[in-house]
Amino acid sequence: MSKEYDVVILGGGTGGYVAAIRAAQLGLTTAIVEKSKLGGTCLHSGCIPSKAMLKSAEVYRVTREEANEFGVNTGEVSLDFSQVQKRKGNIVDQLHTGIKGLMKKGKIDVYQGTGRILGASIFSPMPGTISVEMDSGNENEILILKNLVIATGSKPRSLPGLDVDEQSVMTSDGALLMNALPSSITIIGGGVIGIEWASMLVDFGVDVTVMDRLEQILATEDREVAVAMHKALAKRGVKFILGAEILTESLQKNDSEVTISYKLGEEEQSITSEKILVSVGRAPVIDDIGLQNTDIQVENGSIQTNTHYQTKDDHIYAIGDVIGGLQLAHVAEHEGLHAIEHIAGKQVDPIDYDLVPRCVYSYPETAAVGVTEQQAKDRGFDVKIGKFPFMANGKALVNGHADGFVKIIVDQQTNDIIGVHMMGSHVTDLISEAGLAMVMNAIPWEISSAIHPHPTLSEAFSEAALAVEGLAIHM
Repeated sequence: MSKEYDVVILGGGTGGYVAAIRAAQLGLTTAIVEKSKLGGTCLHSGCIPSKAMLKSAEVYRVTREEANEFGVNTGEVSLDFSQVQKRKGNIVDQLHTGIKGLMKKGKIDVYQGTGRILGASIFSPMPGTISVEMDSGNENEILILKNLVIATGSKPRSLPGLDVDEQSVMTSDGALLMNALPSSITIIGGGVIGIEWASMLVDFGVDVTVMDRLEQILATEDREVAVAMHKALAKRGVKFILGAEILTESLQKNDSEVTISYKLGEEEQSITSEKILVSVGRAPVIDDIGLQNTDIQVENGSIQTNTHYQTKDDHIYAIGDVIGGLQLAHVAEHEGLHAIEHIAGKQVDPIDYDLVPRCVYSYPETAAVGVTEQQAKDRGFDVKIGKFPFMANGKALVNGHADGFVKIIVDQQTNDIIGVHMMGSHVTDLISEAGLAMVMNAIPWEISSAIHPHPTLSEAFSEAALAVEGLAIHM
């Protein structure tokens, strides 16, 4: 059976379903093909479930370690991990139901099954027609389209030679489904996902070790933030083995623990823990979707596009993790919106990826937009910097979480803000003001001229802007 559409989205994750909604808003007949669940990785095995568990870990830590300081005597505190998982599942289910409702509201057809791209055929002289192998077992649906958006997302990477069974050696997919917490865990990878899991699990009382081949965690972030995060996590009990060469072939498992060896310089050592979490990035999902039937170019596992997300077949677009770049849900959303508006014939400017906020939802949190101090210098900027510590912020002290700071990087020549970096409680909620400032090409004076209510954490951003010229009030 065949049906015609203006736009078909292959993949119903964050980028895909948002693109579909915008297409419907613009009057385009639209369909989504999704082989699992609408919402994709972000909703079901990424952003949302991990943040739900991080919140439970925070409540457990605060109740156990901080409540007495606020005059709240809790007595003996225990953790019900099954309830942690139940709450996580309820949040995911509620949001999943909401997305399905949005599809109905937009009159967007959803095909539950595996979609594959066909080449030129009796259905169309151009490649791009989608054949959907339906989960129901019914005969394949044929979707004839004017435009295709590939939004198939990504999956966790592993290391060559490492046997990931999602039980004793897990990726984040397996970790989210744990029935019980391990007594100890070795996390291979000190990037965003690894650090979030380290923070969560140490708050749950797990013995945590983070290993990385690099000498610095959060290697893509400002060094000052990364160093401060390292110290904060180490203070809470996380152990670090950095600059390590992981010897994957050395992996040994038994019923209760796993052991892996590594090299530090010329010295070979090993570490034993109940579980290993492999957190070394994500790989685009492009296998078995029919790319061989198109002229689409793939480099280093990622689909290549122009600045409007068109592939070599210009009626076929690709967005999100599948094109590499910043693998973030909010980036996929905006790439999807851009692609659809381009399809609809609207004038759209290319996305400036320097203006994309980046967040780590650990404790303390980190958030950033724009370039790091080192990147600014590498690009030839002469910079001036303003910093303000949360220790001097009244609301941070009231909250009982005064670790961290706000750092603003400014181009000395133009006085434009080119980077903002934050570490502290709730900074992932504060970073949007910095993002707006950069979109508007704001200078520090404009930030400090906006009256920030007192007492709020946002005052730290205003004070950091004043500090650029040495004019901070409370420091």
